Amino acid sequence: MKSKHDDMQVKHWEKRPEPKWKDFSFNQPYEKGVTRLREEVLAKTNFDPAVLWQWGTMQAMAVLEILKSAERKFGRDGQEMVFESMRKVGYDVGMQITRGTTIPKGMTFEEWNSFYASVINRIAYASLESPEIESEEKASFHIDWCPHQDQYAPFDCRVQRYFVQGMIDAAVDFLKGQGIEVKYDVVCKATIPAGSETCFFEMERADPEKARKWAEYTRQLEEKALEIAATESKKI
Repeated sequence: MKSKHDDMQVKHWEKRPEPKWKDFSFNQPYEKGVTRLREEVLAKTNFDPAVLWQWGTMQAMAVLEILKSAERKFGRDGQEMVFESMRKVGYDVGMQITRGTTIPKGMTFEEWNSFYASVINRIAYASLESPEIESEEKASFHIDWCPHQDQYAPFDCRVQRYFVQGMIDAAVDFLKGQGIEVKYDVVCKATIPAGSETCFFEMERADPEKARKWAEYTRQLEEKALEIAATESKKI
């Protein structure tokens, strides 16, 4: 009989219940560094991996402060500069994950998209998630634990949208390379910093004639952020 201990030996990103998960191929982002960490550091020293959370949180808070400072000092130009920088990093991560892979025969777009999101959520974002492929048109996931949830205020989560935009763009380009032209939306329904038990996201096929909901909501948040920045600049 399989024990709970056995389940703990499986890394959180390795397992999903869908049979086709085993056919989904991907690359580890920043593979050289993570291999060195596992084989030369974690396996051979007393390094406490929990401090990586503290180090990563410092980086995340720095990026957030850079964005806020750029908005206060340079307004929309500063905001766009940070957005494009983060989008490029997100795009690069998405391309690293998909480079050299193909979509297995018989795997639907929704299945591939849900699996791709799991790699982003569980590895790139170092989170715990509960994903679900709801139908041929829709998939969703709950983020059960996010490394940022104890530090971010609700409005701070907006900064992560810039990374995600690049990851979405990378997925679209990868799919085009596979001969698949499909438009889809990602919608955030709830977040932990705003008081929900989980962060909840839905992914669904979209009307190609309409603006993407993800990008549109990002735009709305950006306008609000510029208003806040302008007010704060007057106080300095």
